[in-house]
Amino acid sequence: MEENDLKLIRKLIPKDPELKTLWDEHLEYEEKLDQLNKRRYLSTEEDIRRKELQKLKLKGKDKIAEILRAHRDS
Repeated sequence: MEENDLKLIRKLIPKDPELKTLWDEHLEYEEKLDQLNKRRYLSTEEDIRRKELQKLKLKGKDKIAEILRAHRDS
């Protein structure tokens, strides 16, 4: 994420519980993906899980971007 987005997220998190939940999930998915991506080989199940995490992270990132856009527009 861009630095401006991160600053806005930090500013809005105390006021927006949905954003806080989405951001916490985003960080959790990122950590789990990092752990899987560090492995040289993944089992079929791990590869499926990695793809699921990528989709969840992207979906959450889209929602975060939507919230940030709404705050910028208001």
